[in-house]
Amino acid sequence: MRFGKIVLTLSVSLFLITARAQEILPGARLMSNYLPLVQGKRVAVVANHTTLVSSKHLVDTLLSAGVAVKKIFSPEHGFRGDIEAGELIGNYTDKVTGLPVISLYGGSKKPKPADLSDVDVLIFDLQDVGVRFYTYISTMHYVMEACAENNKPLIILDRPNPNGFYVDGPVLDTAYRSFVGMHPVPLVHGMTIGEFAQMINGEGWLKGKIQCNLTVIPCRGYTHSMTTALPVRPSPNLPNHLSILLYPSLGLFEGTVVSVGRGTDYPFQVFGFPNFPDKGFRYIPVEKRGASLNPPYKGKPVYGIDLRDYSVNYFLDRREIILDWLIYSYNNYPEKDKFFNNFFNLLAGTSVLRQQIENGLTPSEIRATWQPALEQFKLLRKKYLLYPDFE
Repeated sequence: MRFGKIVLTLSVSLFLITARAQEILPGARLMSNYLPLVQGKRVAVVANHTTLVSSKHLVDTLLSAGVAVKKIFSPEHGFRGDIEAGELIGNYTDKVTGLPVISLYGGSKKPKPADLSDVDVLIFDLQDVGVRFYTYISTMHYVMEACAENNKPLIILDRPNPNGFYVDGPVLDTAYRSFVGMHPVPLVHGMTIGEFAQMINGEGWLKGKIQCNLTVIPCRGYTHSMTTALPVRPSPNLPNHLSILLYPSLGLFEGTVVSVGRGTDYPFQVFGFPNFPDKGFRYIPVEKRGASLNPPYKGKPVYGIDLRDYSVNYFLDRREIILDWLIYSYNNYPEKDKFFNNFFNLLAGTSVLRQQIENGLTPSEIRATWQPALEQFKLLRKKYLLYPDFE
């Protein structure tokens, strides 16, 4: 089976021209907009390796500007972004700055009152990728909740969403709420992290419907009609722009027997399993320190599909999660009852998608069932947008 590519249109080309010709400045670059809010105050920063002001880390930039940074909170993958997905992280001292680093992906995912007792304001600056099961928005939720409970203002330095040019997927059923899906939003929500924070606050999604004292520093030059390559990988297994664009579709495979290339140099750009139909492509996952210590099918030949020749234009044109690959893999797996694992429904945010695939529904039939909830969400989403929309 060959998965065809769509012929480019003039409108797609114009999307790319817009993204390339116009420089996008993330909120962190617009220092005059937030330095007055933190000068003379004790500051904590929620940060990782993506937290950059040009090529310099935000924490170093703030310290150079005389800001009293007292501590760092780090999400999944750690402050330096070199810890693989799902690996729990303890507290430690950053060797570069000497500042204490408090993990929000270890014993507690939410800052404790004692963690906030010696700070006046928090800054949150993480590069999200616009997919519900990418855990940085869950970290943000708990940071907002802790700030609201402890009367600490929160400043979010916004960044572009590389998957912010569409909205798609099933809306989360709160019966499947978890750290990989906390909010009743589609799998691809089409919002920046600053817009999403405004939605969390505005819709009363924090515990007890409390409100966070929130300030968002918007990007400059960004619109939802574009995608943009990120200056650094947002996490160890999203190494390039293509992997980020494929992530909404291939991320669902993590709830199945299918490998997405963890343990290779091209994670989230291929997929397969050992007895996949031989299409002339195979790979052997190996240990990758800082990314995948024990990848699925480690040391075994995996046959599958290579997606590395897909262009950015392909995704800008389709603007949807590609279900064809998931359904094709299910149909070609010999033991159907073992294809899905318990993680799949949490990633999908519903039990319905698995049932639809098992019942033989086509991608178009599945997509049709999403539309009523997607249209409702799009109306809700518009209330919180900070940038021109894609429609």
